[in-house]
Amino acid sequence: MRSSRWHAHGNVYLVAEHDDFTMDPDLDGVVRVLDVDGDDVHVAIVNPDGSTAEMSGNGTRIAAAWLMERTGSDTARVHVGPRVVAVRRADGGLFESDLGQVEVGSLERVDGVELTPVSVGNPHAVVRGDPGEIVRLGPLLETHARFPERTNVQVARVEAPGEVTARVWERGVGETSASGTSAVAVAAATHGDGEVLVHFPGGDLRVRLDHGRATLAGPAERLD
Repeated sequence: MRSSRWHAHGNVYLVAEHDDFTMDPDLDGVVRVLDVDGDDVHVAIVNPDGSTAEMSGNGTRIAAAWLMERTGSDTARVHVGPRVVAVRRADGGLFESDLGQVEVGSLERVDGVELTPVSVGNPHAVVRGDPGEIVRLGPLLETHARFPERTNVQVARVEAPGEVTARVWERGVGETSASGTSAVAVAAATHGDGEVLVHFPGGDLRVRLDHGRATLAGPAERLD
């Protein structure tokens, strides 16, 4: 029964090859390995509160890095529910993931807060403003009745064309240092197509959007 800890910009996940794992309070989640077949790995992503995430940009990238370490390959396909994320090893110790189509909703107001709902296979609510407001807006919006399945929340400030600073409140986790699908949601809500550099407290993630399809580049490293 093996497991290893990995991180992506301080976002820490346990990769568990068994059901008998402990949800350490220092973890941002668990990548549960369900099956491996060559360059394909099927996973379930478990949040610290025990709920299952439909999708995770950092979690799938970590799963791919884990599999590439095991196989020696430079590519992997990570299956999460109905989605398949193709990942390749890129330059500079980064991994590039094809996260598929992103759906951006219309601007709306929830309890006086203007937000843009975005789906990256999981739900997001992107607010433009001071990222420091995440401490107040994160818990307010995550469990709001507008989002019956709860939502991830980002507060983002556009610094320049193609550059955004953001903080994120992850559903079932709380504030985290970085988030892959959040980077995609922020880029899609603030820019549309093109390349966007998203600054999180834990580090930067690069998003490329092409006709609503998202590619995400970032690190994944083994801790033990």
